[in-house]
Amino acid sequence: MDHSRVPVLEALQEFRRRGDVVYGPPGHKQGRGVDPRVADIVGLDVFRSDVLVLNGLDDRRQSEGVLSQAQELMADAVGADQAFFSTCGSSLSVKTAMLAVAGPGEKLLLSRNAHKSVIAAVVVNGVEPIWVHPEFDTERHIAHPPEPDDVRRRLREHPDAKGMLLITPTDWGTCADIQGVARVCHEFDVPLIVDEAWGAVFPFHQELPPWGMDAEADLVVTSVHKTGGAVEQSSVFHLQYDRVSPEVLKQREDLLGTTSASTLVYATLDGWRRHMVEHGHELLDAALHRAERIRKAAGELSGLRPMGQEVVEEGLAASFDPLKIVLDVRELGVSGMQAAEWLRTHRHVDVGGSDTCRLSALITLADDDETEQVLLDALRALVEGADSIERQPPVHLPEPSALELEQAMLPREAFFAEADHVPAERAAGRIAAEMISPYPPGVPVIAPGEVITDEIVDYLRGGVDHGVLIPDAADPSVRTLRVVARP
Repeated sequence: MDHSRVPVLEALQEFRRRGDVVYGPPGHKQGRGVDPRVADIVGLDVFRSDVLVLNGLDDRRQSEGVLSQAQELMADAVGADQAFFSTCGSSLSVKTAMLAVAGPGEKLLLSRNAHKSVIAAVVVNGVEPIWVHPEFDTERHIAHPPEPDDVRRRLREHPDAKGMLLITPTDWGTCADIQGVARVCHEFDVPLIVDEAWGAVFPFHQELPPWGMDAEADLVVTSVHKTGGAVEQSSVFHLQYDRVSPEVLKQREDLLGTTSASTLVYATLDGWRRHMVEHGHELLDAALHRAERIRKAAGELSGLRPMGQEVVEEGLAASFDPLKIVLDVRELGVSGMQAAEWLRTHRHVDVGGSDTCRLSALITLADDDETEQVLLDALRALVEGADSIERQPPVHLPEPSALELEQAMLPREAFFAEADHVPAERAAGRIAAEMISPYPPGVPVIAPGEVITDEIVDYLRGGVDHGVLIPDAADPSVRTLRVVARP
């Protein structure tokens, strides 16, 4: 296919050339009605590019197929049979993908280290989750993706399961054996969905982890805004084989997606695909070398311990995303959250993620020598200034087995059940009626329907005392918890 073409961008350019005046949404009419004070900050071109697809870029009666052409080009670029754009972010795309495979009351295998959006999908969709627990790394206190044998065991226990949702890479860059898991799923004639939100660039360089479509997954969801060159909420479904019906996927997306899709998202997805096909390999090559330099230099700083290929050599993950710089900071005597806040306050450097043990920085094709130097200078300053950071008692990190809570009710039933609020010290033994997700990375420690334990409450309370944010809890301080009311 001709990847110099960008159907959405071309249609937007033609729309501007014609000088169309629109008498429908959006109400700002391509910036004519925007407060100049807003335009001064966000730029007038943002509004000039905010055009409805139907009766704007494309005509409902004489369709030129602008969007379908762009999607066909995307599928061709990444080796998928079909691709569909989504303007609601991968949080909604994953919900859609799950609905396309399993309906209310049906079983679906899920990695338990899933983002809160996946647990939310379980609540909304009404599926019965069959948890596949991740590989816990006790030294680093981190969860790596489950292995094929874990999936095989759960499918044997639940032969009526409709499929599997695998999350890879994790927020910390460790990756699953997608091909191994896909082949296990296909032995049982069920599809594998891969939430590969962090892996949008993987198809474009051989030194990056295996790409889901190449690794025999049936349906892969990516967030191009996370690692690529499209605006926030840019998400893509990639589909192959016949285990997931494209017709069903489209209908489920129509059920959940917006009817006012953003041309900004479509246009930047379209342009990113062209950029990656034409220049992606060389740009990613430079980013990979840059990331390796940063990881090596950070490892030479006292108190910082980078994570990298050793997690693969130790058998804890199938591969590792080298563009994620993950640094354990515990030897500095501070938490990852404290280190992240210090960097933001004193160096105006915002890292990608942090927890009690580590922080992460993402290197993309947007980085250059200047941003490389800014990050390394900031890390050196952190090491030198760590003694000035207030020391806090360490967060009690529970044993991996303590994180595997008993599922006493279906998440949907527990979430919508009549609920009580009980003091944290009296919550043990009660069934959670809410999600409690330390953020980032936003993986629920407690999901609705799970039985709360004292150890988990102590872990959460200790985390809050150290600055962990828990935005989805009814009480973000975790002094009280929302639990299913007793009969």
